[in-house]
Amino acid sequence: MKFRTRAIHVGNAPDPQTGAVVQPIHPATTFVQPGAGEWGAFDYSRSGNPTRSAVQETLASLEGGCGALAFASGMAATHCATMLLSAGDHLLAGMDIYGGSYRLFHKICKASNIEVTLVDLQDPQAISREVRPNTKMLWLESIGNPCMSIPDLPTITQIAHQHQLLVGVDNTFATPVLLRPLELGVDIVMHSGTKYLGGHSDCLAGVLAVQSPELLQRLYYIQNATGAVLSPFESFLLARGIKTLDLRVRESSRSALQIAEYLEKHPMVRSVLYPGLPSHPDHLRAQQLLDGGFGGMITFEAIGDFETTKQIVKSTQLFHLAVSLGAAESLIEQPASMSHASYDAAARQQAGITDGLIRISVGLEDPQDLIEDLDQALRSS
Repeated sequence: MKFRTRAIHVGNAPDPQTGAVVQPIHPATTFVQPGAGEWGAFDYSRSGNPTRSAVQETLASLEGGCGALAFASGMAATHCATMLLSAGDHLLAGMDIYGGSYRLFHKICKASNIEVTLVDLQDPQAISREVRPNTKMLWLESIGNPCMSIPDLPTITQIAHQHQLLVGVDNTFATPVLLRPLELGVDIVMHSGTKYLGGHSDCLAGVLAVQSPELLQRLYYIQNATGAVLSPFESFLLARGIKTLDLRVRESSRSALQIAEYLEKHPMVRSVLYPGLPSHPDHLRAQQLLDGGFGGMITFEAIGDFETTKQIVKSTQLFHLAVSLGAAESLIEQPASMSHASYDAAARQQAGITDGLIRISVGLEDPQDLIEDLDQALRSS
């Protein structure tokens, strides 16, 4: 079956008892067992739940993995992956990453005596230069947040595996519609399911998908032991959103390209970072890696200072001033003061997150309406 068909049918068989075409929500926290010490398919909802299992089956199919785990948030999923590391280990991470991941690595992992080094993955050989005897994992994003870099995943994965590193990829921006990192040899794929997978700003969720059954069992053990699982109701919402994932991602990608082309010519815009533009430094790589679109995220730098940028993001009428992304409604934010405020100031500048940077998530509105909204906001500043 093709991707769009699997998103609708895998993990979503009609209910055998009622014939319902939508999977039922199972809110039960515990399940009757056949006997003392004899375990059925489900025993306690933290360890497994029918509604969660169904959406995990869908997710594994879409990412091309042997299995998937659904978490209470994207950060819970990322945290689970880092718990594969032990005190004294070293984590390498890309420089163009989500602010919440930066905070987790630098404030939580470091407090557990896990060393962290950020590397510019535009130079894949930087991995070899930074690897230490205690380096165990490389973490990066398939499309960087917020600077929209496109790392050379096949080369980076090969180099990392030569050093026996686990490779984890946050695939939130690209989604499995545009890119499936497990097919390129990556070990762990993470999604903030809150974003494109859920797609409607009403479901907080996280996902890990893997190729290796052994790695899946290790991650499942950590998830079960620590308990940050996705609830039955959110599992239902996530499954519902995934059914239209392909349509939504491709439509927002088409609109984003139109908007990026417009912004690139706007007199109040200094630069636009969108991998669909020929001016993007990774445009050719994006064409090679991404399947039929460049995503719905755009970052651009407005002409003006920190306060000017704050005024622009406050002045839109259709773009909501809010963190998050990937929903039906378009969103706008200032990374320096919002999504990436947890960065240390020096690290923010090193990563290219300037005060004038604006990040937009293009939703499903008519792109011409969105263009007019951005134009009036830019001119009003």
